[in-house]
Amino acid sequence: MKKKTIPKRSPVNKNTAEISFPNNSFYVVGIGASAGGLEALERFFRNMTESSGMAFIVVTHLDPDHVSIMPELIQKSTKMKLFQAEDGMIVEPNHVYVAPANRDLAILHGTIQLIEPIEAHGFRLPIDFFFKSLSSDLGEKAICIILSGMASDGTAGLKAVKSELGMVMVQDPKSAKFDGMPNSAIKTGLADYILPPEEMPDQLIKYTSQKVKGVLLDRAITDGKIPDAFQKIFILLRTHTSHDFSLYKQNTIYRRVERRMNISQLDNLPSYIRLLQENPVEIENLFKELLVGVTNFFRDPESFEKLKKILSELVKSKPDNGQIRIWVPGCSTGEEAYSVAIILRECMDEAKKYFNVQIFATDIDSNAIEKARIGSFSGIESDVGKERLNRFFTSEGNLFHIRKEIREMLVFAQQSVIKDPPFTKLDLISCRNLLIYFNPELQKKLFPLFHYSLLPKGILFLGSSETIGGFVDLFSMVDRKWKIYNRRDSIYSAQPFIEFPVLQSIGKTNKAIMEKNEVKNITRLAEKIILQSYSPNCVIITENGDIVYIHGRTGKYLELTHGEAKMNIFEMAREGLKQELPALIRKVLSSKKSLTAEGIKVKSNGSAQLINFTVKPIKEPKEMLGSLLIIFEEVIPQKKVPASKKIHYEKKSEKIIKELERELKSAKENLRSTIEELETSNEELKSTNEEMQSTNEEMQSSNEELRTSKEELQSLNEELITVNTELQNKNDELSVINNDMKNLMESIDIPTIFLDNNLFIKRFTFHATKVVNLISSDIGRPIIHIATNLKYEKFIMDAKEVLSTHVYKEIELQTNDGLWYQMRIIPYLTTNNVIDGVVITFSDINKLKTSYEEINKLNQDILLARDYADNIIDTVRESLLILDKDLKVLSANRSFYKTFNTVSEKTVGKYIYELDDKNWEIPELRELLEKIIPQRNIFEDYEVEYNFEKSSGKKLLLNARQIFHGEKETKLILLAIQVQSIL
Repeated sequence: MKKKTIPKRSPVNKNTAEISFPNNSFYVVGIGASAGGLEALERFFRNMTESSGMAFIVVTHLDPDHVSIMPELIQKSTKMKLFQAEDGMIVEPNHVYVAPANRDLAILHGTIQLIEPIEAHGFRLPIDFFFKSLSSDLGEKAICIILSGMASDGTAGLKAVKSELGMVMVQDPKSAKFDGMPNSAIKTGLADYILPPEEMPDQLIKYTSQKVKGVLLDRAITDGKIPDAFQKIFILLRTHTSHDFSLYKQNTIYRRVERRMNISQLDNLPSYIRLLQENPVEIENLFKELLVGVTNFFRDPESFEKLKKILSELVKSKPDNGQIRIWVPGCSTGEEAYSVAIILRECMDEAKKYFNVQIFATDIDSNAIEKARIGSFSGIESDVGKERLNRFFTSEGNLFHIRKEIREMLVFAQQSVIKDPPFTKLDLISCRNLLIYFNPELQKKLFPLFHYSLLPKGILFLGSSETIGGFVDLFSMVDRKWKIYNRRDSIYSAQPFIEFPVLQSIGKTNKAIMEKNEVKNITRLAEKIILQSYSPNCVIITENGDIVYIHGRTGKYLELTHGEAKMNIFEMAREGLKQELPALIRKVLSSKKSLTAEGIKVKSNGSAQLINFTVKPIKEPKEMLGSLLIIFEEVIPQKKVPASKKIHYEKKSEKIIKELERELKSAKENLRSTIEELETSNEELKSTNEEMQSTNEEMQSSNEELRTSKEELQSLNEELITVNTELQNKNDELSVINNDMKNLMESIDIPTIFLDNNLFIKRFTFHATKVVNLISSDIGRPIIHIATNLKYEKFIMDAKEVLSTHVYKEIELQTNDGLWYQMRIIPYLTTNNVIDGVVITFSDINKLKTSYEEINKLNQDILLARDYADNIIDTVRESLLILDKDLKVLSANRSFYKTFNTVSEKTVGKYIYELDDKNWEIPELRELLEKIIPQRNIFEDYEVEYNFEKSSGKKLLLNARQIFHGEKETKLILLAIQVQSIL
């Protein structure tokens, strides 16, 4: 089999700025893998054709200090050219690029960029980093695949790919060695395909070979109106989800429909509409596709820093008993809403002022709301930062859970900003990157809605690419870069233009009579009622007093007030009617019957006249139900009484009249005071009604929260039952372990003492009582209170040192009985790797200590004997040499140095043949040492001629003997030398 080799280099773009990468030319597939990923990569590439037209970039978790052979291993499974990625490489189709260790890989204009990572190895998320780069550069042509691996790297990145209409493919967890990364990706609900690695290539080929891309969009732009086919799709969506997407930007809708058609392997709209009709699951998938938006914590961090400064001022300006209300429409899975809550909490902590905070986070996607309520996220380390992670989150594996103090600030609810009533009296609306999906007509309706919902000077926080358009009369600019606005007080109340459904309640006015778009003409209905009942001057009002219709001349009874024009009969009633009219209207509303007031004196234009007026409830037609008809009639003056009778009457009644006038004046004053109080109460009731309406909305959201909490509690209860069973099993196991521990402690003969962090006795073995005077009741007492049997005073000090340094200590010590022990103090380490005291053991080394003493004495005797032998050798007159087996000089006596006029430095360690400038290189000597001695062990009186430096004619008389040393019989040679003259 021919061995595959990896090309050394791929083309490198030396001038990236001059390259214009054709993003729409071919697909780039980013593959992220970790533990168990090599096998998955081999299965994938083994089934991928070498001419797919796609480029593949592989990013894995590699040891930064280890040279990876990943490229060589993958190359065995593919015929495509494979490269170790280098900075500046141009990405080409039908090529594979593998990211190197200790580098983050990004792609810019089709060119690979390698970046040295800033984060420590354990905190890096290289797959997320690459996927985000891939989505930004390739858009719809980006494909990301997540294979086997632990933790959650890649989850945040796939969201970015999906938001740019890219495709997401995930390995089936059943086929993965480690399912952490696949499961985390699947939980997002954004995976287009979940397949084993060997089935992925075939699906990739089918997906990338579809020709539908761009066809629908081009046609839509050409026609300039919504095609009939798309209107059918909108109807199907509205029927299934109750949401109208016809108000969304058409181009966005078209691109996402095209993507679903690609995934469904369909190339025409009629076929796709048929699929939607026959398969409700596809409608749900399309609905999710239309809702996908990139969201993460503190998106555009600078914008949140600016918002934090503004919220800080808001917190400082709020009274101590105030509250803060915030609305986050289109919150998706909650990251933005939690981000706002976190910075608001930081502002309150800094100001040391705490308020009742209500953050209403809403979205039309119920699944997203459920995830937001749970408040668990993965892969958020780089977005949130270590400090905020530690402060506002708890960690569990690769998940981060929002803390209770933040979670309780938010209420999550399913709501459509388009059709559902808004929240009111808000300090802040954070509507970021939602308006970009709506067409201009819908945007124009939403800004007045936001103005209506905000308190004066309330804050509107938009996305960086969004603006308020022409509504400069409603909002003023606070920060141009990050699109932060203040609500501007307008002369005209900015009422929302969106028609919301009306909530019906008992006693509430039927607002249908005030709607401009009523099916029947209100004027005709009013005239019909009046003509059927009365012809005098009259008006029709609502139960709140608002005038709906006026018939005849009513100026004698009603007049416009100064200031803001108000068409309310209680405000317009002339003097005389102001007291009687409200009282009679209340009676009619209560009794539902017609009532008449007679002889009412009304002042008009400086004169007074008597009138009668009748209040009649309108019961039909049903469009006018709940309204009131008020008829005014003038009273004709009666004939005058004869003078004689009048004088008589006046005399009798003068006293009574004065008394009645006095009582009437008092009654009028009391009535005027009562009316003022009622008017004040009415205003308060209006305000209370608005608050109750808002509270009702909040209660609806809270009910959803409670319903969800109930389900969570039921689930938690089941988990607690399971945990309780497991706990009982653990208790049984612990009992067995305790029994084992007890028997072990009683059986070991090594004195052992366990102390806690305060050096209190936790337990000890029986043999420990021989060293320290312990009894069973000493458990729980400090060791410092216990007397020891040791000749050592630093016992407690050593234990404290080990506790502080976490470094064990060994000391040899003696008891008062003369016994020797080796004391070993080590930190007590729990299963959670926490230091929780020390363990002290005493090993009996008495025999060992005695042996050491005997050995030391023996060594001293040996040294003494050696010195004695050396002195004897030095007194011998013969020259002596001791040679090792290699004929190197080990030692020489004093006579040798004197006879041959040399010193130890020139002798010891030298070959005998090298002595005296190689004068000892004598053939006879070599024969003696190398041939004769090995055979005979002893040789005597062997003569050798030797030429001395200053004289010649000398001979050496040699006596040699082999000496065997030690058990291994190391051979040494003792050479005795006598110098003789040659006669």
